[in-house]
Amino acid sequence: MDTIGFLGLGTMGGPMARNVLRKGYSVKGFDLNRAAVEAHVAAGGQAAGSLGDLAAGCDVVITMLPDGPDVERAVLGEGGLIHAMQAGTILIDMSTIDPAVTRRVGAALAEKGILMIDSPVGKTVDHAIAGTLTLMVGGDAATIERVRPILLCMGADLFHCGGLGMGEALKLTNNFLAATILSATTEALVMGKKAGLSLELMTDVMRTTMAWNNQFAIALPKKGLAGDFTAGFMVKLGEKDQRLAVAMGKALGVETPVGAAAYATLTEARNAGFADLDVTAVLRLREEQAGVTVRLKHDA
Repeated sequence: MDTIGFLGLGTMGGPMARNVLRKGYSVKGFDLNRAAVEAHVAAGGQAAGSLGDLAAGCDVVITMLPDGPDVERAVLGEGGLIHAMQAGTILIDMSTIDPAVTRRVGAALAEKGILMIDSPVGKTVDHAIAGTLTLMVGGDAATIERVRPILLCMGADLFHCGGLGMGEALKLTNNFLAATILSATTEALVMGKKAGLSLELMTDVMRTTMAWNNQFAIALPKKGLAGDFTAGFMVKLGEKDQRLAVAMGKALGVETPVGAAAYATLTEARNAGFADLDVTAVLRLREEQAGVTVRLKHDA
């Protein structure tokens, strides 16, 4: 079986790497957070001491990093992966970044004979743990087929979106819509509560109308409406994704005033001290401003 290098063992990357391990692959892990590396080793993985060490001897390297500049530094920078990966090996970038960065990194790798695909993921930390993420994949079809068994260790649904960078394009489009729906839903629930409506009544009515959505049906009940704002998908990452999505729209000549408003909401939440909380903390932001709380069991 292939030997895998996995860079980025955080909230999502850690359980993703463990799922690859469980399928019998040898996985070397690297992260700036030593505790994350120790957890990877405790699960049966190996620890790499540097980016060069991570790439050495690996057939496939997976990166799961916060943003485009992180990917560029890790892959192309001094001591980066490009200097240790061999021709014919494959980089799978599962970060959510600007598609233009993906293509730029891919072009540099191609000059060295290194293959690249992008495969950002959808769904939540729970799905990362279960290995049932949605995988939005961009790149050469033959390369994708070569690593499909590895990808399916981490995800249940794999969509080939087109050439390199198109997985990122779909991920940003998806998160753009999800963030916009979340912002509008939280505002509506707080407004309704302030008007004297109960969460139960709003739920009963809205599930019969076009207002119903999966943020209201699934995400908010698990997190914000349950009063749990511990990080799943953090506000600061949601803000980053929305920034990239709005910028992508602008570059394409598409006006996105509603999405820009959702970006402003996420920025407001970050500035209010919620950066490291779950993205559903936009509910808490509006609650504190309105002087009400909207909860499933303690609706007060």
